[in-house]
Amino acid sequence: MTSRTGARTGGRILVDQLRIQGCDRIFTVPGESFLAVLDALHDTPEIDVTVCRQEGGVAYMADADGKMTGRPGVAFVTRGPGATNASGGVHVAFQDSTPMILFIGDVARGDRDREGFQEVDFPAFFSPIAKWAARIEDAARISEYVARAWRVATAGRPGPVVLALPEDMLRDEVEAVDRPPVSPVAEAPDPGAVAALFDLLKDAAAPIAIVGGADWSPRAAHHFANFAFRHGIPVAAAFRRQDAIPNSCGVYAGQLGYGPNPKLQQRVRDADLVIAVGTRLGESTTDGYSLVTPDHPGQTLVHVHPDPNELGRVYHADLPICSDMGEFAEMVDGWNDPDCVRFSAGDEAHRQWLEWSDPQPRDGVALDLGPCVAAMRERLPDNTIVCNGAGNFSGWWHRYWRYGTMPTQLAPTSGTMGYGLPAAVAAALRFKDRPVVCVAGDGDFLMNGQELATAVQYGADLLVILVDNGSYGTIRMHQERDYPTRVSATELHNPDFAVLARAYGGWAETVERTEDFAPALDRALAQRGIRLLHCKTDVEVISNQTTISKLRQRG
Repeated sequence: MTSRTGARTGGRILVDQLRIQGCDRIFTVPGESFLAVLDALHDTPEIDVTVCRQEGGVAYMADADGKMTGRPGVAFVTRGPGATNASGGVHVAFQDSTPMILFIGDVARGDRDREGFQEVDFPAFFSPIAKWAARIEDAARISEYVARAWRVATAGRPGPVVLALPEDMLRDEVEAVDRPPVSPVAEAPDPGAVAALFDLLKDAAAPIAIVGGADWSPRAAHHFANFAFRHGIPVAAAFRRQDAIPNSCGVYAGQLGYGPNPKLQQRVRDADLVIAVGTRLGESTTDGYSLVTPDHPGQTLVHVHPDPNELGRVYHADLPICSDMGEFAEMVDGWNDPDCVRFSAGDEAHRQWLEWSDPQPRDGVALDLGPCVAAMRERLPDNTIVCNGAGNFSGWWHRYWRYGTMPTQLAPTSGTMGYGLPAAVAAALRFKDRPVVCVAGDGDFLMNGQELATAVQYGADLLVILVDNGSYGTIRMHQERDYPTRVSATELHNPDFAVLARAYGGWAETVERTEDFAPALDRALAQRGIRLLHCKTDVEVISNQTTISKLRQRG
């Protein structure tokens, strides 16, 4: 890669470093505080600039891009409300272990600490939800900061980095030395620790693996699936990590988190050996740290993670292994121990998941989402990327959709609303040859529905399944469970979403009956560009497992 010499503006130096590090796309809402960067991008065709309609969409798209590529997703926003709007995406990247870098245009250095226009102390603001948050004071050091940001965002447990850019610093013209590309750091596991894992496996009666999370990759997915299938080990996906291995793998047992198969939960409780790979074993995956407890009496825990700071932080690990996920998975896949027998539990767990994930019609339901997901499975290939935010609507796809090789699921483990559509836009731009589906609830969609404009502007090809029950459904479900019949602050009055999609330039239909969904889907799939199916459902069917009436009866 050619390096530039001579004096350059800080904005030019910064864009040159992004190009050198391999950045090929940024997401932004422009701001006057980083005009020098925008000017440099004008002459940098190697970097695509995706202009969004709100900084929340910017940060969610950058997070999704980081998830798909394994490289930092890059976002630029302006100070004050621009940065605070983007903070939700930084939190997602932190909890989801996604490599991401957020650049924030900042007030001039001489104006700091006067509470100038839109001034915020960004290192202080973002430090609790970022791996590193800093301010670049000297344009000559931009290359140093960018290289460090790239390393911090990708090493160990990946996560977000936030760098504030004083407006005047970006306009300074200085001599600067470019840094070379930051190469990935891949730590191989200790062979002695892997040998100890196989010794534990030989002594186990009921092992289970829980996988997906930090540093997970298609390489890790391939080799771990081979290892688990060869030894018959049931593999459960951590919450919203359902593409951690292809669901067609004969030992895939389903996902943990919200609404899992009760038989899978019992299998985890009965396990004498838990092999956790990549996952933090967070609150959602472990059902409030109860399915596998931090001290897990009666169970042996092997915890494999790329970050040594995660090992032993919450969970006592009987065998902690610090390793790159791909390196670990490849080593156990190639490990030959003739004394290991194949367990039958993996095949049984997969049969139970197949039964659990086969939607059965529900009587008296006008628009039953289970058969709708089945119709999608029949028509869409296994490399389809399914994106969603937060809400009970997602439970139908988490239960009934069958995910292929990663990346095929973009869904926030942090439970943020409004993520699905921006993620789908990022996916459609990154993988133009693959189907992309955004699944959204009505409340969820209107958190970032304006990014339809971004999708249309850049010719994104994606399908939106919008589930409209006129309610913040997840909160209504908890409300009915804890305070039956006392509905408060959860009802929604919605627009005609099909008309709204057409106003943006998309194709749309409204679906109100189960039998109408498949024909409407066929018509949608025959189109190009933005397609939206407005699916009007009954709030009574509050989840894929229960109804409001049943919740009230329990009360």
